[in-house]
Amino acid sequence: MLGAYAGQKGGLPVRDEYPTFDFDQVDYITSDTHFSHARISELAARPFESVAKMDAELIRRWNETVAPTDTVLHLGDVALGPIADSLPLTAQLNGRKLLVPGNHDRVSPATQSRRAVERFTPLYEQAGWIILPEIIEGTRRGIHILASHYPYSGDTQDADRHTSHRPVDHGTPLLHGHTHDRENGPVGHQFHVGVDAFGYAPIPFTLVDAWLDDLRREEEEIAAIVRERAAQGESTPLSELAEKFGIDLGAMSSDERI
Repeated sequence: MLGAYAGQKGGLPVRDEYPTFDFDQVDYITSDTHFSHARISELAARPFESVAKMDAELIRRWNETVAPTDTVLHLGDVALGPIADSLPLTAQLNGRKLLVPGNHDRVSPATQSRRAVERFTPLYEQAGWIILPEIIEGTRRGIHILASHYPYSGDTQDADRHTSHRPVDHGTPLLHGHTHDRENGPVGHQFHVGVDAFGYAPIPFTLVDAWLDDLRREEEEIAAIVRERAAQGESTPLSELAEKFGIDLGAMSSDERI
């Protein structure tokens, strides 16, 4: 299944809504496996002696984690190298596999032409992948979230790339890959799910659930403080909330500050 923007290499339209997705169906989430990428151990400091050993270990760890009946959401950059050789390896991976394309995927509208996307889609489907749009939004247990290969901001390089294909930051919790950060989990309202941060295996979505619960509790606490101050005719300085809840004001968008 092609994503809603497949082949639109010029960039996503500026919008506040994206194709909807049912996150409640997902059991595991991951990103940036980079099967058969000759330089990824060098670039991302992976501990594997060879590409072949890395591929074998990625498959082993995935299948030890994921059951055949599980659903896995992969946030991009599945395989590199000679794609006709590397992508079929992923047919060995357990589960129902859903792919939000990343910049290295041959079905990525950010980096590929419409013709290329149409050409390579059957190869991904033969390996068992269901291709989703570049950015998806929906709810998980009633909480509104987004998922994309790209974070709102951040990259493996000094400058952010593919900015026209990133989601617009309005403060919605975002699941992402791309950065290859070795630090796992959330930073503010972004959650990095890449394999480099989680032992080279998918993670249970229950880890994301716990993070979302923490965010909801924090929002409720902030709202209660603001309401109490307002009832007393007082305002609540943003700097005070930032200090109390560990919010990085420098990382906030203008929409979040308003």
